Amino acid sequence: MAQRPDPEQDLSIRAAWLHYVGGLTQAEVARRLQVPSVKAHRLIARAVAEGVVRVSITGKAADCASLEAALCARFGLTTCEVAPDLGETDLPLRALGQAGADYLRRAIESGAHQVIGLSHGRTLLAAVRQLPRTEAPGLRFVSLLGGLTRSYAANPHDVMYRIAETCGAQAHILPVPFYANSVEDRAVLLSQPGVADLFALTEEASLKLVGVGTVERDAQLVTSGMIGAGELAAIRAEGGVAEMLGHFFDEHGHVLTTALTRRTLATTLDAPRQSRIVAIAGGPGKTGALRAILSSGRLMGLITDETTARALLAPPT
Repeated sequence: MAQRPDPEQDLSIRAAWLHYVGGLTQAEVARRLQVPSVKAHRLIARAVAEGVVRVSITGKAADCASLEAALCARFGLTTCEVAPDLGETDLPLRALGQAGADYLRRAIESGAHQVIGLSHGRTLLAAVRQLPRTEAPGLRFVSLLGGLTRSYAANPHDVMYRIAETCGAQAHILPVPFYANSVEDRAVLLSQPGVADLFALTEEASLKLVGVGTVERDAQLVTSGMIGAGELAAIRAEGGVAEMLGHFFDEHGHVLTTALTRRTLATTLDAPRQSRIVAIAGGPGKTGALRAILSSGRLMGLITDETTARALLAPPT
């Protein structure tokens, strides 16, 4: 007979998450959980006493575990991580960053990967910033897409330098723009010594941790200088609602072939059988994009927040 979940343990884990990850005071935790301050203190103390609070929080709230199982069943995922809600009103960077850091740390410490591929973006950068010092001298990281803007400036949300510093590992960047100015320029860039070798290395990555983008006017692709607002408007006009690894998807998860994607300098979406693509994304502005990416069937895993998980499981409006 299955053991029934302990509601108090669930509450103590949530209290610990709000206090140690969310940065809330014990009084604020009490208000958030609608319990007396004395009980909030006792819940946090219980989490500490039971070994839940270490460098990271190892326990899992029961409702988040339920959401993870439901997402796996609905979208055919093999792994899912749902971070408890910290009350962040926009992009939940604290919650997603901690959950992403925990997932990446476990992947590194498992020793199961020789090459891990990373995309870029605010959420993935938050995860790498929260990653504790984790020695991985035999592991190689590789960027899954071009790291330069159209004007060949550095991408402000690139993660490769920080991951190399944190893990003492080799981190290979793709020294090309995300999108070439033309199809001909793309061919020239791919012919440069070493560039083809790095693209081949991305195919060796047995784990690919990626972000998910939107096609809204304020999308990160535009604000970071990767593409122009007019180019993104053209993608919207063709039915695009989501972006992953430089490729665009319609609401049904179909990949769009456009003039822009023909100039993409990124790893292929058609990953080898042994490769795992895991997306880390969340927030109210990402629900539609995430649903499209999940519908494509190209993800093996998802790291998201509690509010977004519930929205993804709700019937589309």
